Amino acid sequence: KDVQLSRKETTFSGYFSVDRYRLRHLQFSGGMGPEISREIFERGHAACVLMYDPDLDVLVFIEQFRAGAYAALNSPWYDDGQSPWLIEIVAGIIEKGEDAAEVVRREAIEEAGCNVSDLELIAHYLVSPGGSSESMFSYCGKVDASQVGGIHGLAAEGEDIRVFTMSPDEAFKAVDVGRIKNSMTMIPVLWFQNNQERLRVKWQKKP
Repeated sequence: KDVQLSRKETTFSGYFSVDRYRLRHLQFSGGMGPEISREIFERGHAACVLMYDPDLDVLVFIEQFRAGAYAALNSPWYDDGQSPWLIEIVAGIIEKGEDAAEVVRREAIEEAGCNVSDLELIAHYLVSPGGSSESMFSYCGKVDASQVGGIHGLAAEGEDIRVFTMSPDEAFKAVDVGRIKNSMTMIPVLWFQNNQERLRVKWQKKP
């Protein structure tokens, strides 16, 4: 009742889509405000997983080219030392009929060759609510990283994904110095910084 939608139309439909909303919403001063028009990027909803091997005490990361980063780096806010190849964690779009946990387990195999056993939900958050409907289910997952490495991804989708590990301290430093610079990865790494010992004890093999 606090939002009155007068019209919604799809203005673009391709790999992603854009919808235009015309609406009024309740204002803090009371009463409904004027009608506003907003374009919303409809990307779908996604899930990601920071993979952790508690026995080796390492985290699993991927690196890949991102077109959005390439476009962003053309702005004056970035210098020539920045790269559109980003250090990330495994992630994927939630398809119809899937749940978020299924997505991260599927994507972990496709993108990193890892089987995720235990999962712990970190957060479910809005990625960029000023202009997108996308939300992210963020997890930490237990894996065996002893054989991690190489190039992965689906060739049919143009994926070229390098898989590697870092120690927790290396990952924390990568965030501090800006080598990791996307929220999908930063949020789980910073969460892990406060939960590392608990998870290591919880997930380690018992003697």
